[in-house]
Amino acid sequence: MPADPATASPHAAAAGSAETAPAFSPLYRQIKALLVRSLEAGDWAPGEAIPSELELAARFRVSQGTVRKAIDEMAADNLLVRRQGKGTFVATHAEAQTQYRFLRLTADDGSAAPLQRRLLDCRRMRAPAEVARALALERGEAAVQIRRLLLAAEGGRLQPVVFDDVWLPGSLFRGLSAERLESWRGPMYRMFEAEFSVRMIRAEEKLRAVAANADDAALLDVAPGAPLLSVERLSFTYGDRPVELRRGLYHTAHHHYRNELG
Repeated sequence: MPADPATASPHAAAAGSAETAPAFSPLYRQIKALLVRSLEAGDWAPGEAIPSELELAARFRVSQGTVRKAIDEMAADNLLVRRQGKGTFVATHAEAQTQYRFLRLTADDGSAAPLQRRLLDCRRMRAPAEVARALALERGEAAVQIRRLLLAAEGGRLQPVVFDDVWLPGSLFRGLSAERLESWRGPMYRMFEAEFSVRMIRAEEKLRAVAANADDAALLDVAPGAPLLSVERLSFTYGDRPVELRRGLYHTAHHHYRNELG
């Protein structure tokens, strides 16, 4: 009977599969790989505490320092969250400091009022070729398309500042509908995590300046040809699996796109 990855020696796990670990890898990286595998398998749910460093060290038959180094790296990757005096927990999009981690739009005046959502459309269809390629879908496979606006209060009225065109693999988001999106209170990524067991771990983005076409201008209440920021984001879950393609158009007259380097 094969050994359980949660209890097997990291040396044995590394030797058992060339695909899950390189021929040579630092011991703490092997422990990290085993812990990530446990997260992917759902051994610990988002927001749940993981075993202590001492327990994990005994389970993997390594030093506590090795486990700590693995956990430190996972915390830096936003996979785990340390809470002083309480332990280490699986990161979740419900956390105040992480729930809007992928939304980098900030008001120029520094106000922190959350953007309001207006759903335009949610439908299931055959994935267009470029979407299928980005999400590693088979030809003809279904995808879910979500179109929405994010609005900010400006001058006593709500002003559209983001138009999002979101694509998701249909197989992972069965049952996602406009009604479910409308009734959800909280970040959309938290809904994906809580109701579909899909957690966005990291993202890659491409930014460019574009001019608003007639349709985009009408949606964002700007003049045709007005400058917009185009942000194309590909988001990944565990195992570097792409699970979201998002194309956003940002009206930055009173907002800026914030990033942190280093």
